[in-house]
Amino acid sequence: MTDSIRVALLRGINVGRAKRIVMADLKALVEGLGYDRVSTALNSGNVIFTVGPKAKGDPAARIEKAIRDQLGVVARVTVLTAAELAHMMIENPLTGVADDLTRLLAVVPATPDDHAKLAMVTKTDWAPDAFALGVRVAYLWCPQGVTESRLATVILGSRLFGDGVTTRNWATMTKLHALTRT
Repeated sequence: MTDSIRVALLRGINVGRAKRIVMADLKALVEGLGYDRVSTALNSGNVIFTVGPKAKGDPAARIEKAIRDQLGVVARVTVLTAAELAHMMIENPLTGVADDLTRLLAVVPATPDDHAKLAMVTKTDWAPDAFALGVRVAYLWCPQGVTESRLATVILGSRLFGDGVTTRNWATMTKLHALTRT
């Protein structure tokens, strides 16, 4: 088995004083778990790494536990494979509509159950926002901005989703995708 590239997305890191993690510490932590070619990206809780054939266990669970145990920070971790990220980039039906990549969000659920909850959101008309459910992620277009979006408020601020989803804007996802290809 060859190494496979992964991207870890940490929810809520660098958002408040209580959840600040120095990216060098995060990099060292992931390296300490035995992952290879570790780099942090964009100083906001994004880690790119490879999983070798000797790596055991779920990377998301291992990183989440290590952050809690070693850094004293509780942060939900979701890991995408490079293939999942590439597919996400291709399948997004909203790229032709969005004219500002900072207002187009990838909504990444932590589990299949969280993904299923996102399907409920498709039953409502959220105009002027747009929402599409993909295979592994959902896509949210907020033409008036994220803070003005009713739908973003439901997804990001509701108890229904809790910490079961994390979001990145499309500009960030594009950069992360490029980094997985180098």
